[in-house]
Amino acid sequence: MLRSMIVLAALAALAAAAPLAAQQAMPGMDHSKMTSPSNPYMTAEMAMHEKMMAAKGADAGETWTRKMIEHHRGAVEMSRIALRESRDPGFRRMAQMTITNQQKEVADINAMLRAKGKRVQ
Repeated sequence: MLRSMIVLAALAALAAAAPLAAQQAMPGMDHSKMTSPSNPYMTAEMAMHEKMMAAKGADAGETWTRKMIEHHRGAVEMSRIALRESRDPGFRRMAQMTITNQQKEVADINAMLRAKGKRVQ
């Protein structure tokens, strides 16, 4: 019985590790064709996620700043998709406002980096 429990525990551990292993095998994967009519955002979402994960700074504050820039740029890209795909005036208005606001946020954050003598992105 103990042996069976050890085998089951080992199998459970392997099963839990499988999703992580699959994610780690994906770096550099071509996501350009990963869209569907029900989710035209998939490529933009994956690109934003990858850029956020890669963003690094000299300390926690700078790293956060660089990740937020990519987050805002992702919002801009998804809003452009909404403008292209949606015919609803309310959604289109909000998407356009998001583009304007998020581009200003990126500019403000880059200005802060520049003022601190950091590389802008």
